[in-house]
Amino acid sequence: MPAPPPIFPVSHIELPDFEQHLLANGLPCYHINRGTQDLVRIEFICWGGRPYEKHPLVARTTAALLKEGTRRHTGSAIAEQFDYYGAHLSVPFQMDTGNLAMHCLNKQLPEILPFFIEILCEPALRQTDLQAYLKRKQQSLKEDLSKAEVVAYRNITEHFFGADHPYGYNSSPEAYADLQQEWLVEHHYRCFHAGNGFAIVSGRFDEATSSYIHGELARIPNRAAVPINTLTIAEQTPGKIVIPHVQGGQAAIRIGRRLFSRTHPDANGCYVLANLLGGYFGSRLMENIREDKGYTYNISAGYDSFRWGGTFQIDTEVSPEYVQETLQEIRHEIARLRDELIEEEELQMLRNYLMGSFLTMVDGPFNWAETVRTLLTEQLGKTDLAALIRTVQDISPEEIQRLAQRYLQDEDLWTVVVGP
Repeated sequence: MPAPPPIFPVSHIELPDFEQHLLANGLPCYHINRGTQDLVRIEFICWGGRPYEKHPLVARTTAALLKEGTRRHTGSAIAEQFDYYGAHLSVPFQMDTGNLAMHCLNKQLPEILPFFIEILCEPALRQTDLQAYLKRKQQSLKEDLSKAEVVAYRNITEHFFGADHPYGYNSSPEAYADLQQEWLVEHHYRCFHAGNGFAIVSGRFDEATSSYIHGELARIPNRAAVPINTLTIAEQTPGKIVIPHVQGGQAAIRIGRRLFSRTHPDANGCYVLANLLGGYFGSRLMENIREDKGYTYNISAGYDSFRWGGTFQIDTEVSPEYVQETLQEIRHEIARLRDELIEEEELQMLRNYLMGSFLTMVDGPFNWAETVRTLLTEQLGKTDLAALIRTVQDISPEEIQRLAQRYLQDEDLWTVVVGP
């Protein structure tokens, strides 16, 4: 039997370039021209997410209704057009932005891109579509609230930021019932335009295709950029919250705290720290609580960031009889990070995993486009991603311990348990 090929650690990642063009209407347009297929993806991103809405749920509802029709075409006619040409239209949800994306074969752009611009600029936002959407969302919310993990997530994020903060408030039947059609129209007019966002074009395309795309995107109106609302965080002392929940057989556990955006000097290190604790299958929480104790099928820890803040959170679901033991083991693993230096072998395994995940981020034009979108919406650039990669490669056990001691003290962590 032949010997397997040798395994070498990833020592360098070449980050692809992306070009910036300023269109005639002032819209920044970023090009990622690579790949092997004559396929193009176009995404419009505007500052129209939760921090920019005047009423709760308006941002997400406005984006969701874009696909429901325009002043000239019904939603079914638009869906039929996209289906006929094998194209795809989506509304990627992002906390800080409003997004509309499409992809199709280059040769089908003349049949698809004008529809995309029409959807973006002339959505009908009809009262009948709003009512149908609200009915669906109220029903799905009722179903979601029967799940312990959803109740736990909603509760802990509300405590991170406060019930009135864009990142902290939760949907409710009453908030859906209060939505007004004119709020959606106002939000769209104020946010979805060339002066308040940017576009990313990715795939493989020639100069003629690029010129055509620029001409269509230049038809998007330009208005004044939207200032952000004042974001006020309701400071609270972290504690433990237990919420009885009769449906379902498992209890949901959430432990975490509010952190900061990726522009913070400790953000890269906290990204490494969270992955060490629970970011992959070989992480400490998985090894202890799943593999050794068998309390859960899955447990994870992650650092999530937005434009104006971030969170650290541990998530798991366990049988009710193992709740206290699971909480004890989670605290034990957090204490180990504060009290003990990680051994080099474990740190190298973590580095290998994270470097592999970075390779996925640059694999192909569409993955790289999503990475670029994340960088731009968090006010970062390619050099910031390179800095994160260097942190993964160079971070020391002492630095990991320092971060754990600074940000993972027990008294700074919220604990939410929802279950029978």
